Amino acid sequence: MTAPVFVVDHLAADSAGRYVLDGPEGRHAVSVKRLRQGEDVVLTDGAGRWAQCVVVDAEGKDRLVVRVGSFAEEPPESPRITVVQALPKGDRGELAVETMTETGVDAIVPWAASRCVTQWRGDRGLKALAKWRATAREAGKQSRRVRFPEIADAATTKQVAALLAEADFAAVLHEDREYGSEPLATAELPSSGTIVLVVGPEGGVSPEELDLFAQAGAKAYRLGRSVLRTSTAGTAATALLLGRTGRWS
Repeated sequence: MTAPVFVVDHLAADSAGRYVLDGPEGRHAVSVKRLRQGEDVVLTDGAGRWAQCVVVDAEGKDRLVVRVGSFAEEPPESPRITVVQALPKGDRGELAVETMTETGVDAIVPWAASRCVTQWRGDRGLKALAKWRATAREAGKQSRRVRFPEIADAATTKQVAALLAEADFAAVLHEDREYGSEPLATAELPSSGTIVLVVGPEGGVSPEELDLFAQAGAKAYRLGRSVLRTSTAGTAATALLLGRTGRWS
């Protein structure tokens, strides 16, 4: 079992080479994980900087004192994989973020597609975005990542098209074979740079959106014979891309 991961805002040891993990993270370490002297933990800022540590003592219910080992920096992965995720209904958005984070996606862009039932407006949108970001943080810890995926602000269709235009490989998941979609499993992928993948809503990507994305250089691709839900398609596609680009080697 690999060492549990805890997130800190500022990763630095004191003059004695120790760090006190407190607050919600310290409470989880002491009262939930029940970590004790001599056990290994990993502290990270979630942006690639991390340190292997050893528990020195547990104080009260929410303070864990650790001895900090050497610091390390995990470089960004390449090619970088970004998934543009259409807004699903209910809590399926958090499910998509959770599983894509555990799989290894680098960035997720919420997208208000024309056929989305769910729309993020005002305070509701801000709360939903905060949930996505909190989910990515917790899933990153659970999967022992030290570089968590970026959860961008919600994007419009024009903003998604601009993102696709800048990518080294741009794809839209679209299961309609009559439209001319190709299998993602045989697409020619870059060995570096950026990959941007669009996952549409349950009702699919509209013809107008497909045309705009095609003008931006994105092609339509399919995963297989079955049609996946929007909350699972991004995870399946990410896994395929990670394997084909060698990132899972």
